[in-house]
Amino acid sequence: MTDIDQIALFSPAQRRERVVDWQVPAPVAKAAMGLSGMDAMLGIRDGRLPPPPFAKLIGFIMAVVEPGRIVMELEPREDLENTIGLLHGATAAALLDTAMGCAISTRLEAGQSSVTLDLKLTYLRPLSVRSGLISAEGKVIKLGRQTSYTEGFVRDGKGALAVHATATFSMIGAT
Repeated sequence: MTDIDQIALFSPAQRRERVVDWQVPAPVAKAAMGLSGMDAMLGIRDGRLPPPPFAKLIGFIMAVVEPGRIVMELEPREDLENTIGLLHGATAAALLDTAMGCAISTRLEAGQSSVTLDLKLTYLRPLSVRSGLISAEGKVIKLGRQTSYTEGFVRDGKGALAVHATATFSMIGAT
């Protein structure tokens, strides 16, 4: 690569900017702890509660809320790409971790929550800005008192399976 090529890579015409705004999370978390998990998830989906800052950063929304099942959606953007022009694998990981954790939340009473213990992903096909609307589905497999198990799927805009995941969550709070 010549010096001229490298200069072109850093030219102002090649720059992009994205501004992200969010609500302070602590008051939202406090309000959500007084709700059942299902009510909190419905509140986020319906706009009565602000989404978490991380959802705003990545740009995904909660599209479907059902008992034991959540679907997140993301319109892919170039700021989520890696250097080979594909969406970074962490994008799918973030979508799945969130969808699977929220799926557990839909089955919990007020004051209960969960945190990820492990997350296993199998990438089956790449995703890119040309993939269309990406959906990440999380489903509860087994809800337990101490640990819970979930499964997740990321699909591209045509419904093709791109990533499969399983995760174990540690349960927190009153039982």
